[in-house]
Amino acid sequence: QVQLVESGGGLVQPGGSLRLSCAASGSMFGIRGMGWYRQAPGKQREVVATVNTLGNTNYSDSVKGRFTISRDNAKNTVDLQMNSLKPEDTALYYCNALLGVTYYWGQGTQVTVSS
Repeated sequence: QVQLVESGGGLVQPGGSLRLSCAASGSMFGIRGMGWYRQAPGKQREVVATVNTLGNTNYSDSVKGRFTISRDNAKNTVDLQMNSLKPEDTALYYCNALLGVTYYWGQGTQVTVSS
């Protein structure tokens, strides 16, 4: 079992920045990938960014150049630095971990981009 706890969400004006953090605990042996997903009201959950054990990253086209995912394997954390935020980035953001063939999810942290 893996437990994921997100933090760092909040309200920010367009053009602003936020940093999300995810702390993982439990049986971390065999964790393959970690990442961030988001779900806006009335929309399906979508991938934002992922990082594997080698540090290779992938980003959705909508956040490339604005968001940066980073992972600290020693601390079992994965962060998402979000810059140049837009109103369309408003969503509930979820941390995700892949252990074997099982995906684990955090409870989510709300990000609202509004003036």
